[in-house]
Amino acid sequence: MTEPYLGEFEQLVLLAILRLDDDAYGATIRRLIEQATGRAVSIGAIYTTLERLHGKGLVTPHIAEPTGERGGRRRKVYTLQRAGRRAIARAFATWSTMTRGLQPKLSS
Repeated sequence: MTEPYLGEFEQLVLLAILRLDDDAYGATIRRLIEQATGRAVSIGAIYTTLERLHGKGLVTPHIAEPTGERGGRRRKVYTLQRAGRRAIARAFATWSTMTRGLQPKLSS
């Protein structure tokens, strides 16, 4: 089976889900990416990407229990599937290999 290609934004979303654990829903994913990258991200871009990643079998949404902070409304939380963990691990390994030793060149 061919491994799915991950674009940069898909990688950011998968990394956010991995970092957020059980708190990975649209707004927290968006906030984390905006904080980490310094760029504005629309909530629509987040949900479009989450649907695409779900279609690729990399993430799974589930409805979490309601909390008092949202007035008792439920939220859709995303978790990485095994394939999602493999995909982001591959992307991370590739990035690490390609960037190894480049710090001096990037600092000049």
